Amino acid sequence: MVSATVGRSAVLGAVVLSLLAVPAQAAPGTAHTRAAAALPAPDTAGLRSVLRSAVAQGAPGAMARVDDHGTVYKEVRGLADRGTRRGIGTGDRFRVGSVTKSFSAVVLLQLADAHKLSLDAPVNRYLPGLLPDDRITVRHVLSHRSGLYDYTNDMFAKSVSGFEAVRDKVFTYRQLVNLSLKKKRTNAPGAAYAYSNTNFVVAGMLIEKLTGHSVRTEYQNRIFKPLKLNDTFYVHPDTKLPGTYTRGYLTPDTKGAALVDSTRQTVSWAQSAGAIISSAHDLNTFYSALLGGRLMSSARLAEMERWTKVNSTTAYGLGLRRRTLSCGTSVYGHTGTVQGYYTYAFTSKDGKRSLTAVANTSNNATVLNTMAGTLESAFCGKKKASGTTRERTVSERHFERYEDIAPSVARD
Repeated sequence: MVSATVGRSAVLGAVVLSLLAVPAQAAPGTAHTRAAAALPAPDTAGLRSVLRSAVAQGAPGAMARVDDHGTVYKEVRGLADRGTRRGIGTGDRFRVGSVTKSFSAVVLLQLADAHKLSLDAPVNRYLPGLLPDDRITVRHVLSHRSGLYDYTNDMFAKSVSGFEAVRDKVFTYRQLVNLSLKKKRTNAPGAAYAYSNTNFVVAGMLIEKLTGHSVRTEYQNRIFKPLKLNDTFYVHPDTKLPGTYTRGYLTPDTKGAALVDSTRQTVSWAQSAGAIISSAHDLNTFYSALLGGRLMSSARLAEMERWTKVNSTTAYGLGLRRRTLSCGTSVYGHTGTVQGYYTYAFTSKDGKRSLTAVANTSNNATVLNTMAGTLESAFCGKKKASGTTRERTVSERHFERYEDIAPSVARD
């Protein structure tokens, strides 16, 4: 069931700037141009080892793709479909979960470039009466510092029963926000970082109010089409993944219980916080373009990269995570959890090396943390041999203690 290839492949050519729906683009040679230290070659043996461990720990399949200056590295292990026994492939489509948050943030930052939005304006300026506190700004929402309670903590306190209750349900944005507002806020606006899916539901509402279009239309016109992301879709509330895809399998809370095929669902509980479908190629292309300065002005990208510390190795900007790896290299992107799928999608500072790694399970913290090792292999290269066994750093041991859904619920 193992397949591994390393080959030369052309990455997406330069995006025609005139196609991008933003008023200002960073030109070559401007202050936005980024110089990055040369990275060691990806450790393909390390990638294979991580994927092998993830499958041994309960994921039916796992895969990783690295795009590096035109060279493509692909590693796979296990199954995309437990019924047909088809092996997982790096060309498969999958649900990206909270990686969607970066797409939503990009649309809003493009609107800021077009002077249709001020990051420091109250959300209630654009959505009158939505929130109970006029101090909550757009920036607070995009940086998870609004204090808005995450409704998924209650919705998915029990993984399988919670999922089955909403699998086919269609929510409005306002219904999801109202679920949050029934609970006490976690902190005063701007006082602390607290990851909450509610924030990016509000982001979706802002996109639709300011443009007069659905988030699907805005994603397509501003990101999918200009970057030729042909494997990337927003199908909500349809439940099907188009084309060839990896099936998702939810791990039950009861140890030893059978995995639940969670592929078919509306993802209406997430929408602009987590409902995009994509592929490893497309996510690598997206983050390469984003960090390369091709999706917004240099000023807006600088705003996206104003970091709030999360812990010793991670920080959060505006819909964007920064992780510092054991070798000292920082990478930029997002994690994604949706029932049946774990995704890591990150790129280098200059956007020239990108990794997307996926395991087709969720509610399995062991697999989640193991898959974080793909970042070490992709960006830090092979570890130098030494005479003694080196204690792993905190960043290598625990990247994600909890999931992007129900972030306050421990998943052991």
